[in-house]
Amino acid sequence: MKIFWKPFLCALVATVYIVFIVLAIQTLGSVLPEETILIPIMMLSLFVFSAAIMGFLFLYEPFNLYMENRKREAVVFFGQVVGIFAGFIVMFLIFLFLK
Repeated sequence: MKIFWKPFLCALVATVYIVFIVLAIQTLGSVLPEETILIPIMMLSLFVFSAAIMGFLFLYEPFNLYMENRKREAVVFFGQVVGIFAGFIVMFLIFLFLK
């Protein structure tokens, strides 16, 4: 049972992070006065930061398992995280089309 919760938690944290970023961008978009050079700088910085966060959430544990020569477990773990994350995406798509 424990082996399932870790991939679920990683996918859930990734989903919550994305929702938080989207909400923050929407909120700031209505507050910021006009476009400046700082907006593209912040967006690129956010992109790099997000890539690091997602890389950690999706790859850290599989990489550790792989380095411990537990290659099958690493692939299964990665597949579970991606599969659960895909499930969250499908859930959001269903909510989008039902609305």
